[in-house]
Amino acid sequence: MNEDYAVTGPDWAFVLDGATAASGVDSGCVHDVRWLVRRLGGELAQRLAVSDETAPDVLAEAIQATGAAHADTCDLRNPSSPSTTVALLRLRGDDLEYLVLADSPIVLDVAGEIRPIIDDRLEHLPSYTVEAVRELRNRPGGFWVASTEPAAAYQSVRDVVPVGEVRRAALLSDGASRYVERFGLADWAGLMDLVDQAGPAELLRRVRAAEQTETPEERSRHRGKPHDDATALFVRF
Repeated sequence: MNEDYAVTGPDWAFVLDGATAASGVDSGCVHDVRWLVRRLGGELAQRLAVSDETAPDVLAEAIQATGAAHADTCDLRNPSSPSTTVALLRLRGDDLEYLVLADSPIVLDVAGEIRPIIDDRLEHLPSYTVEAVRELRNRPGGFWVASTEPAAAYQSVRDVVPVGEVRRAALLSDGASRYVERFGLADWAGLMDLVDQAGPAELLRRVRAAEQTETPEERSRHRGKPHDDATALFVRF
């Protein structure tokens, strides 16, 4: 079941990657992660289509509205509530606004310089036990995701660049970015050239091939699933 969700509009695009809960963990929610990414994705797309507020403001409002949609049935205080990453691009006047929350990166080609926009806080936790991750999620010193806390939107990695300097952009779930980050099949510039020349589908095909040939010894060196949902959006300016 695919827990990624991607939407594009006339001047914006985003990728969400729902976080699969560990087996046996009580989320306090009657809904699964797939519900969360689709509900949040709908709220986010609706606001991006009509609002001129900043990306963090729009995301915070979408998180708030999503929480209100199931506050009567679910325990939104549960730290294991369904959650998702966010990778978002949006044109605002002469600027291109970007926002990354958790491990779904954006890669920008700005005047020929390849700039990966990465939120790597999840990679630097002191412990990855179920209990530790629960305690460190959406907390200072831990990591931040889109779940039930609107304030997480303001903890994102975000900025603007002059749109006239941007040539290309890629939005990736971590299942796609593992082409660079896990398998080392290219650097970020190589990934950008691949999706530019051969398309996102070829990137995903190569990731799947690498997953199939990864040995148990190689797999033991990495956190994360052997096979992961993978989504890639490519934008040429």
